[in-house]
Amino acid sequence: MIRVLVVDDQELVRLGLRHILEATDDIRVVGEAKDGLAALDAAERLRPDVVLMDIRMPRMDGVEATRLMDGPRVVMLTTFDHDEYVVEALRAGASGFVVKDAPADELLRAIRVVAGGDALLSPSVTRRMLARVISAMQPKPGARSAQIDELTEREREVLVLVAQGNSNVEIAGTLHVSEATVKTHVSHLLDKLGLRDRVQAVVLAYESGLVTPRPD
Repeated sequence: MIRVLVVDDQELVRLGLRHILEATDDIRVVGEAKDGLAALDAAERLRPDVVLMDIRMPRMDGVEATRLMDGPRVVMLTTFDHDEYVVEALRAGASGFVVKDAPADELLRAIRVVAGGDALLSPSVTRRMLARVISAMQPKPGARSAQIDELTEREREVLVLVAQGNSNVEIAGTLHVSEATVKTHVSHLLDKLGLRDRVQAVVLAYESGLVTPRPD
């Protein structure tokens, strides 16, 4: 059973999300919070597996709450209207994103993917993120350069493909290796870079200048 904490400053939104989540057999809402401060307290008490977190809230926003949260994985709720908030949420450690008007099955999939230990980097979300959000990042050529230099040539190839929004299956096809081999490379490069998941790898790849946004 996946334990979820729902965080949003609008009660109707929280009720709607609870209704969707509790209609499943494998997800249970263990609590709600109306802002980031309340979310930190609830996460400490309730120990959810996943926090479904709104970005913009009073008292403490979702970005700061994500940065301070230790333990649960965070899926951000966003409208993609405020790119700077999404970028900061990525840096803070968010493991995925769901657009607020997304279909229920996309929301459920996001929670399951993140609860399973992966980052939500599906083509429908990631490529939009790359086009509208990552392009807002200013490269920092010195960012983690020493750690990136420690990667093998193949690990760098995999990092570039991850940053471009490719799934493990797609990377395996591109490099003509097995999906299991790709997973091993991803695990090794995350360990070497001191990163929690693929989303943080995407941020680093762009901030370091290893990958640059593609022109429209």
